[in-house]
Amino acid sequence: MYLTQGLHRAVQRFPDKVLLRHLGADAPTARTAAQLADRVARLAAALVARGVGRGDRVALLSPNSGAMVEQVLAAWWLGAVACPLNVRWSVPELRAALDDAEPVLLVVDGSLQAVAQQLAAPRSGPVADRSCERAAAVDVVEGAVLAAEASSCQPQPDTRTGGDALAAILFTGGTTGRSKGVMLSHANFWSAAMSRGAELNNPADSVSLLVAPLFHVAGLGRLIGQLMVGGACITLPQFRAELALAAIAEYQVTDIIVVPSMLQMLMDHADFDAARLQSLHRIAFGAAPMPPDLLDRALAAWPEAEFFQAYGMTETAASVCINPPANHRPQARHLGLLSSVGRAGLGSEIIVADERGHELPHGQVGEVLVRGPMVMQGYWRQPEATAAALRDGWLHTGDAGRMNADGHLWIVDRLKDMIISGGENVYCVEVETALRSHPAVADAAVVGQPDARWGEVVHAVVVRRPGLPADAVQDEAELMAHCRTRLAGYKCPRRIVFMDALPLSAAGKVQKAPLRKLLADAQVAAASSPDNADPGADPTPRRPA
Repeated sequence: MYLTQGLHRAVQRFPDKVLLRHLGADAPTARTAAQLADRVARLAAALVARGVGRGDRVALLSPNSGAMVEQVLAAWWLGAVACPLNVRWSVPELRAALDDAEPVLLVVDGSLQAVAQQLAAPRSGPVADRSCERAAAVDVVEGAVLAAEASSCQPQPDTRTGGDALAAILFTGGTTGRSKGVMLSHANFWSAAMSRGAELNNPADSVSLLVAPLFHVAGLGRLIGQLMVGGACITLPQFRAELALAAIAEYQVTDIIVVPSMLQMLMDHADFDAARLQSLHRIAFGAAPMPPDLLDRALAAWPEAEFFQAYGMTETAASVCINPPANHRPQARHLGLLSSVGRAGLGSEIIVADERGHELPHGQVGEVLVRGPMVMQGYWRQPEATAAALRDGWLHTGDAGRMNADGHLWIVDRLKDMIISGGENVYCVEVETALRSHPAVADAAVVGQPDARWGEVVHAVVVRRPGLPADAVQDEAELMAHCRTRLAGYKCPRRIVFMDALPLSAAGKVQKAPLRKLLADAQVAAASSPDNADPGADPTPRRPA
């Protein structure tokens, strides 16, 4: 169970097959299995020459690229730990991650040299997190310089480090508070990839377009799955609909992992031509609910493709639950499983539990707990956070869910994002689904806002569907009335703000912190207006009779 094994196997079976292709601003690059193995071995030697040893951390700051894939593999080749960093983070956030991980080396893409210079510069003020004062200045090298050094090195033998040895530290969060470095071993990644591959066919002739960033577990996990079977990977520096569409058509991409917003951007783009995109056989989605109308459009565009939803998190080295393709077909809608994230995958156990960790009866909402060989080793240098998350052999995910008698799981919301209004739980996903069911709404996000009377009330941000006139949704009152036909009064939004697009993280998830500020500012502005009547429906929480 070492993560370079698939590369050795590919070299033995088809050395001349193109395993890695990068479509960047410059001329596209392609690496056969033999070329990739040779470059990785020489790059590992260059890392050793720069002082990197087994167990050391190598930080990587780069958009998706072929070079970054080689750097990750080179770290594993010599037994080091890859620490890919979020390219969207600010310099202080990146510094905090570097201080925490204490890498021997930071490899930076040439497009981020300005950021690299700031990270390498001496600090001008005190360290914000006193626990990070131990960190020394990190050695910074540009990826192209390291590659040039590698070209003159003799290939480094593969240490074949694997099993419980640490493979990667993936940082979560970073926008508020201290980020957590999730420690994932070779065995964690291997188990997650094997579980997915056992349930969903992943042949060696597959071509996967990596649009999820490699600093995210979805992107890195998909890379690992492809390497294990000898499948090909194509990287893009960032997700842009026109580039993704062109890559699918030209290189006959068979597999892609998207969030629903990405799928919608692909299908709404002027270059979208379903006839040129029929090579897509498997379309996985996750991180957010899939609107049924969007799924129906996608099924019509790719009638032969397999659509499936995956549920997982960084702490589980990718998915632990899969809703298979059969449940997404129109003829299966009567089963009511479309909104489920599926059942526990091979090798994983999942229960829904109360605050004490006791399994709840079917249908009741509680916290989703997971255990299995894919669950992380813990949070890097955060023993208290590790102890809180890993209790009695279970990973406490922080997700609220419910499960039926057949083991199908529904994710209701994040526990920490759940709105409690007048003592009643309001799950944001439920309200967002109601808003998206309006024909003029393309997307919606719901957050709680403080309220003197009810503690919290529901507020929403809505994106109008492209191509419709600006007055397709006249005002917030229209959408509130729409929600009242589907939800109890206390669940309906008290205020709605319209935006052109929702703020997304690099992983494609909606960032709710800026939305809370936007809605708070709108509330202040409305309160100062002469006409500040509450537009909401009766917000009084009531238990069902």
